[in-house]
Amino acid sequence: MLFSSIVFLFYFLPIVIFVYYSLSFSRLLQNIWLFISSILFYAWGEPIYVLIMLFSILFNTLFGFLIEKNREEKKTVKILLVVACCMNLGLLVVFKYLNFIIENVEKTLGQDLLSTVEMSLPIGISFFTFQALSYVIDVYRGKTKVEKNPFYVGLYISFFPQLIAGPIIQYNNIVNQIRNRKSSWRKFSVGACRFVTGLGKKLLLANNFAIMADNIFNWSTIGQQSYEVPVMLAWLGAISYTLQIFFDFSAYSDMAIGLGLMFGFKFEENFNYPYISKSMTEFWRRWHISLSTWFREYVYFPLGGSRVKSKDKVVRNLFVVWILTGMWHGANWTFLFWGMWNFIFILAEHFLHYHKNNSHKISMHVYTMFIVTCGWVLFKATDLYQAGRYFMNMFGLNNNGFYSDLALVFLKENILWFVLGIILCTPIARKTNFLLADRKMSFMGSIYNIAYPIAMTMLFIICVAYLARGTYNPFIYFNF
Repeated sequence: MLFSSIVFLFYFLPIVIFVYYSLSFSRLLQNIWLFISSILFYAWGEPIYVLIMLFSILFNTLFGFLIEKNREEKKTVKILLVVACCMNLGLLVVFKYLNFIIENVEKTLGQDLLSTVEMSLPIGISFFTFQALSYVIDVYRGKTKVEKNPFYVGLYISFFPQLIAGPIIQYNNIVNQIRNRKSSWRKFSVGACRFVTGLGKKLLLANNFAIMADNIFNWSTIGQQSYEVPVMLAWLGAISYTLQIFFDFSAYSDMAIGLGLMFGFKFEENFNYPYISKSMTEFWRRWHISLSTWFREYVYFPLGGSRVKSKDKVVRNLFVVWILTGMWHGANWTFLFWGMWNFIFILAEHFLHYHKNNSHKISMHVYTMFIVTCGWVLFKATDLYQAGRYFMNMFGLNNNGFYSDLALVFLKENILWFVLGIILCTPIARKTNFLLADRKMSFMGSIYNIAYPIAMTMLFIICVAYLARGTYNPFIYFNF
């Protein structure tokens, strides 16, 4: 069930909110209701695979309890942790990577050994598996207390606002909120506005950029035989996808954070204007923050991070993290190469002390966005062959020419979205919002207090109109 759908906005969410606040006399009943609602939310799109998520909840609750119970027996606890990690990652491997592994082994050996298994990818399995893993590992480390109530672990893993696309939350950051959070009208209204803002970013910006990006990338595939995409059009497609993936994913995070606030939960921010970064290292501190934090906490630091004595080990640690980051995003060689692409530049910046040796902010920003945009081409491509052809189109290596009338038509028809998109990639709107909100007693502050709720209401109405028209409504991170 998409947040940006009529079913969610006018049926599922109102019912959940109404029942939730009707149970205000009991936090336990509210939590149970949210857990049941989250299971129903997931079962709406995954009626069979919801059993896998329920198994994950019960399994990790049990192993968290067993680890705590056998705390004094270090060898037993380590075995339990290894079994828990293998089981969680095993589910991920079977459903996400098994066919990919079989196909590549058969290609390498040149013969059919096994028939591929027809099974779809459970939505959000990468996200809820990482949350489950972090819970078990944190119990093992003593970072969080074991949770004996399976409903609370279940709510943590399955809570519908962040179930299928994050942000990835660590249990110790939310356990107190599960038991002791406080709801208020202010939290609810701020959350509702945050949700509507995300909904607008998704439907008005991300979806319009998606139309351009998908068409141009598809033409690039067709171009292998009949149509070579000119340089201008290829770059427009790459830039459109760069904007699409940001607004698509950050919009989902906005909606998830907003929904959390509506039920009294406060989630950490997942994006911090990544496209104003001046290095790839900074970019990954701003982009998908919860995923970067997860890999740092549970992979990079346990390997030794950058504080190891040997530089070779620093290279190894970064390499492992970025190979795993690429693989996490999907079972395709394009994702592995995308991970390696990021690894190369982050490694170079680390050893060249990029921030210290480069004080030219404009050139640093241009360099970063060039690398990011090229990386998104790898991320978007269906395979390495298409990625190679698309890069050749971008740099005029296919005898494809430079000028494109079609690119100008796209720009003319979508100039408003491009201007809004570029502005909203920067903190300008947020700073203006804060500035006006802080001046509550001034004339401009009074106008702002009246205009803001009206603007949010109008934005919601426009979004519903877009949904009613049945406009193109893909969601990139459902694939992960």
